[in-house]
Amino acid sequence: MNTHSQHKLSTSPEDVARRLREGMARGVLSFPLTSMSADGSLDPESYRSYLAAQLDTRPGAVFPACGTGEFFSLDEEEYRAVIRITVEVADGRLPVVAGTGYGWAQSLRFARIAREEGADALLVMPHYLVEASQDGLVAQLRHIAAGTELPLIAYQRGQVTFDAGALREIAEIPTVIGLKDGHSDLDRLQRLTLAAPDDFLFFNGAATAEIQARAYATVGVPAYSSAVHAFAPEIADAFFTALREQDDTAVDRLLREFYVPLVELRDRAPGYAVSLVKAAARLRGLPVGPVRAPLNDPSPDDLADLEAVLNAGLELVSAARHRA
Repeated sequence: MNTHSQHKLSTSPEDVARRLREGMARGVLSFPLTSMSADGSLDPESYRSYLAAQLDTRPGAVFPACGTGEFFSLDEEEYRAVIRITVEVADGRLPVVAGTGYGWAQSLRFARIAREEGADALLVMPHYLVEASQDGLVAQLRHIAAGTELPLIAYQRGQVTFDAGALREIAEIPTVIGLKDGHSDLDRLQRLTLAAPDDFLFFNGAATAEIQARAYATVGVPAYSSAVHAFAPEIADAFFTALREQDDTAVDRLLREFYVPLVELRDRAPGYAVSLVKAAARLRGLPVGPVRAPLNDPSPDDLADLEAVLNAGLELVSAARHRA
């Protein structure tokens, strides 16, 4: 039973889409890490502390228990705790979009929990294991939409790729309000944005979205999620501001000296898109703990390189502030 109704705003698709659009214009989209204890168990109070600091930086929206938050390793009660804490800490200040996924039946189990705990919307992550036709991808979203009142954002990456016809079909589902893209196929994405209604939301969900933020903006998708915000919100915010103000010198400097080295490090091992982010957060003293298997923490050499990249990024932001 939802005990947080005092924090709830309207979850009508139109209102949630409006709030998300306003948030996307204001700041990056936050995908917080999920705090674990040394033994791998969920650490709720550490998560609460970490999340409060994250949200104090005023991101555009918060997406708990998604890819960066290790949704794939949470059981239903852990998921409930993460969503409950996020709704409490957000306290109506910004939209809470909870992750859900697997097959549609399991996805609805998580959707019910998210609804009970007061989430505003759901990010529907790729289904498990199998390839699917366009008709199947549409049917998956129809099943989820039929079983929950919460607005839905589809996430295309991995084995999920929509064509323009399927995009038009899912956009006709009343509670489907947007699409997160993780493929970075800008030709296809341009076709999707042209096929969608004018009020349909799109955002860049590439693994390190800042690398491609300018390219996405050229096809009408300026909003993006930021894994860097999970451990260095000051760097993420500096990049967002420079991009918005068309300060190409600052954008290029951050890309060259921080984001590109980070991506090169990320590409050294599978799973580093999450485990490097968590390791960087630990380097900053944030209470997030280790990743859960099948992910693994970075090697000592990679951790040393990560610390150097992180320090370079923080020094860039500090120097820019002093110049200002």
